Amino acid sequence: MIRVFKKWLSLYFHDEEALILLLLLFAGLVLVVSMGQVLAPVIASVIIAFLLQGVIGRLIRYKVPQPVAVTVAFLLFVGGSCAVIFVVLPLAWRQLTTLFNELPGMLGQGQSFLSVLPERYPDLIKESQIDQLIDIARERLGQFGEVVVSFSLSSIPNLVALLIYIVLIPILVFFFLKDSSTILHWLASFLPKERPLMEKVWWEMNDQIANYVRGKFIEILLVGGVCYIAFALMGLNYAALLALLVGLSVVIPYIGAALVTIPVAAIALFQWGWSGDFFYLMLAYGVIQALDGNVLVPLLFSEAVNMHPVAIILAVLVFGGFWGMWGVFFAIPLATLVKALMNAWPGGEGDEEDVVNST
Repeated sequence: MIRVFKKWLSLYFHDEEALILLLLLFAGLVLVVSMGQVLAPVIASVIIAFLLQGVIGRLIRYKVPQPVAVTVAFLLFVGGSCAVIFVVLPLAWRQLTTLFNELPGMLGQGQSFLSVLPERYPDLIKESQIDQLIDIARERLGQFGEVVVSFSLSSIPNLVALLIYIVLIPILVFFFLKDSSTILHWLASFLPKERPLMEKVWWEMNDQIANYVRGKFIEILLVGGVCYIAFALMGLNYAALLALLVGLSVVIPYIGAALVTIPVAAIALFQWGWSGDFFYLMLAYGVIQALDGNVLVPLLFSEAVNMHPVAIILAVLVFGGFWGMWGVFFAIPLATLVKALMNAWPGGEGDEEDVVNST
């Protein structure tokens, strides 16, 4: 057993660069787990700067000087952030507050609807089951109200941190954009001069992560915007809130679309009942989801994410449970990183022959 283990170690960990890369990945994991909340502004700034590099690169290809391209990309980021903070979020929050105030009335409508079911289907549904379901819904509604109140009271200290982030993140983004080459050169000075494995993993990951993150950002904007237009034109209540939920749901592949359908259908059902407006809305929503999955996603991502759906769902569950919402968003890039490491890691028949010959 010990001989087999030694042979496995010498086969896959005989390369010095591979060991350095493994230590760097482990150190990065420990840093994120232990200081993730402290470094959240830095991590967010790096992600935003990474997104804006595509804009800068496109402007440079059109012969725009780099300082001007950096300025334009930074102004786009500031303008978009202001639109989200001062327009989208307040509108969604007002609609969320209105929805919370109307939840008891919706619960009453639901009780009236459910009370008819035992009369129509006495063999399948009992009146006691309906009463039990209504009691559970009221209990959950009361717990939700307590959570909202406690969150509003406990979030007062977090508002100070949020204000700091609002000021700090744009500053970090600007310097990451302005001095990106200097920062990367400084980080590379700590790595070995000859690093073919790291370069192979880097070049394999760079395009895929860039395409995925930028594509996912564009998908959120397009899906959320189209849903808001469709919901608003059809007169659906809480159109901005529901469109925001639908847009953010694309972060979670497969699972997000299924989960967000429940509030959309519930709000439409309480507003219109089993009427033509309800079915027209669900038809429009289904068309948007179908176009997103069959047209927009292949167009944006192409071959950037070449993984089986089971592997994608498993990555979402694992990294989401490990790192929360950040893990859900970066589940596919992290899974792609694991795949790139497995493909580039020293091993296989050629490396095995080298190890055998060296021993």
